[in-house]
Amino acid sequence: MRLADKAIVVTGAAHGIGRAYSERLASEGASVALLDIDAKRNEEVAEGINKDGGKAVAITTDVRDFARFRSAVDQAAKAFGKLTGIVNNAGMLNVVPITRCNFEDIPDAEWDESFRLNTKSAWYGCKAAVPHLRANKSGSIVNIGSSTIFRGVPTRAHYVAAKAALIGFNRTIARELGADYIRVNLVCPGSTLSEENPSQETVAMREAVVKTRCLPRLERPADLVGTIAFLQSDDSAFTTGQTFLVDGGSAFH
Repeated sequence: MRLADKAIVVTGAAHGIGRAYSERLASEGASVALLDIDAKRNEEVAEGINKDGGKAVAITTDVRDFARFRSAVDQAAKAFGKLTGIVNNAGMLNVVPITRCNFEDIPDAEWDESFRLNTKSAWYGCKAAVPHLRANKSGSIVNIGSSTIFRGVPTRAHYVAAKAALIGFNRTIARELGADYIRVNLVCPGSTLSEENPSQETVAMREAVVKTRCLPRLERPADLVGTIAFLQSDDSAFTTGQTFLVDGGSAFH
């Protein structure tokens, strides 16, 4: 299996797309550390992976707290004897909902929280992981953006702005970390039906995007996991600083 020698942290791993990332990486042989604020569900996902023959540990943390985040990453590296990659998936929609409103009506506190969860947490994850990756003289960082960066979505200015900031952040640290052969890439999902028990309203919202796609169907977590596995594998050993838009052709860049 192509990830048999990999040890990878995934944040926001207990639900939705993060869970799918974790399960796919484990199925390809990686040892996966599941980091999430939802301790009970995180343990259940890890247990499922282990029962299926994979290797996973569940670690409870809050990506908004650097000390806790770093401690969790250190714990993962200790459990596996090394760390080869991180997927900074946790974001605002994983932890708290966002208010859908025009930009001038966004509450100050929610604007700040959007950047804290969607941008600052990725910075924290990179800071926590890089010492371990440098020790290996290689590694893969994958941050998670959003196709909304390229489409522009009314009533979500704070979310789109925070995710868009990751493009510049990724390109900058890709240059800073290249000498250590640490790769940094960004994956931007489209509107994905990742909810486990979606309401009719949620399904309708996801279906509304279908008409904008070259590939006219719903996007599901399974549509994203191959890109994540590729970027955590040696198949992408000469790929860094790039943005991968995986949304069925709704937007282009």
